[in-house]
Amino acid sequence: MVYFGELRPHKGKIHIIKDRCKGCGFCVEYCPKDVLELSKEYNAKGYHPPFIKDEDNCCYCQLCETICPEFAIYVTLKNEEDQGEKEQSRP
Repeated sequence: MVYFGELRPHKGKIHIIKDRCKGCGFCVEYCPKDVLELSKEYNAKGYHPPFIKDEDNCCYCQLCETICPEFAIYVTLKNEEDQGEKEQSRP
């Protein structure tokens, strides 16, 4: 049997470029953890960009980043100190 020690899921930090967003809602619709929600405020183009509802639930799947047609959202890996991990298993 193979043991991997104490593996913990990675957490992501979400970055949204509000003025690049066109309000399509793909990132909100396809987020597996319901981390994002469309805001009521408008950006410079007159669209409703998403806002981060619960960043602690982000599983660093990067699906929002992949599906965004305007490249208005991206995810980075949270610092190891924040997660309490010793090694990275995913870039």
